[in-house]
Amino acid sequence: MDAPATGRRWVGRQPLAWLLGPAFVAAVAYVDPGNVAANLTAGAQYGYLLVWVLVAANLMAVLVQYLSAKLGLVTGSSLPELLGQRLPRRRRLAYWVQAEAVAAATDLAEVLGGAIALHILFGIPLLAGGVIIGVVSMGLLALQSKRGQQPFEFVVVGLLVIITAGFVSGLFFGPVSWGEAAAGIVPRFEGTQTVLLAASMLGATVMPHAIYAHSALARDRHGNPPPPQALPRLLVATRWDVVLSLLVAGSVNIAMLLLAAGNLAGVPGTDTIEGAHAAITAALGPAVGIAFGIGLLASGLASTSVGCYAGSTIMGGLLHRNISQVIRRAVTLIPALVIIAAGVDPTWALVLSQVVLSLGIPFALIPLVTLSSNRALMGRFVNPVPLRVAAWVVVALIVALNLALIGLMVTGQG
Repeated sequence: MDAPATGRRWVGRQPLAWLLGPAFVAAVAYVDPGNVAANLTAGAQYGYLLVWVLVAANLMAVLVQYLSAKLGLVTGSSLPELLGQRLPRRRRLAYWVQAEAVAAATDLAEVLGGAIALHILFGIPLLAGGVIIGVVSMGLLALQSKRGQQPFEFVVVGLLVIITAGFVSGLFFGPVSWGEAAAGIVPRFEGTQTVLLAASMLGATVMPHAIYAHSALARDRHGNPPPPQALPRLLVATRWDVVLSLLVAGSVNIAMLLLAAGNLAGVPGTDTIEGAHAAITAALGPAVGIAFGIGLLASGLASTSVGCYAGSTIMGGLLHRNISQVIRRAVTLIPALVIIAAGVDPTWALVLSQVVLSLGIPFALIPLVTLSSNRALMGRFVNPVPLRVAAWVVVALIVALNLALIGLMVTGQG
């Protein structure tokens, strides 16, 4: 049974829990290997100082992902499709170029992170590991193409469970100063490097490709578009879907930072994922080290699959062409493999990839808020004024942080 039929026939009778799923797939993007690099670096170097960044970013992500899913459900079109319909050709192609750069940065983080995990667990060279991650992700996407979205969701959510167990388990074995963690909720910076890290953490949490993808995930799961009478119930389910999934993702991110702050502060070599893994293993035991490696591997596999799905959504909507998954996979996998083969420091490449994502957020977020606030497009489901105000406040905060980041990098202080 295809997605539209499922949406029309079963929405009114299914338990609310059975309507959950798309947001959990999108949430995998919020616990990708780029998060691991950014959060471990922040915790190891600055302790609990930047806990507030993760809390704030996760609250922003709840609002953003709900708007994305809502846009897809109400209009029956993904965000890239709506932009592709409205932008003139030159602006559409220019927009696609920046979106493709964001997709490439995403794939770099995910493939590289999975390759690091294979190296940690099995000693596989990074380049060979990157190829393996790319091939396996194609298999997961083939599952979605042949069996429909729900089996794909089940697999990805299963990987999310493994990710959660792998990264949270260390908290049960290592010390955490909960008082200092609570103090870290107060917003503040200490020097320009913390601004760079905050932007990296923001880029790893509010991710542009997840914004693009979620509109398509919700639409494809529940109908294209679902019948109008089903929309109120679907939007209720979507709110629960987003809140629960990002509660899980946010908890994992905060757990990573707390683990690093409590156990890796001042330990030499923790500015790399491999070094952090070695330090975790030495401090908390090999079982925790293996769990960390397995969580990182699951993160790479799941997130690169979701990233490729997002890339297909972006290309299809903005180029007005159906692109095969093989070509889509190659477009961003090859640059990632080239960077791996060039010997670029893996963890720093991960952190910088998240900065690129942070710079790409406004290009996804501003159109999302504009379109979901358009009454002619959204009808009675247009964003109410309080939601509209909150969304534009989020946009302003993100753009301000990105401008500060650009200023630091231009002046050489980043």
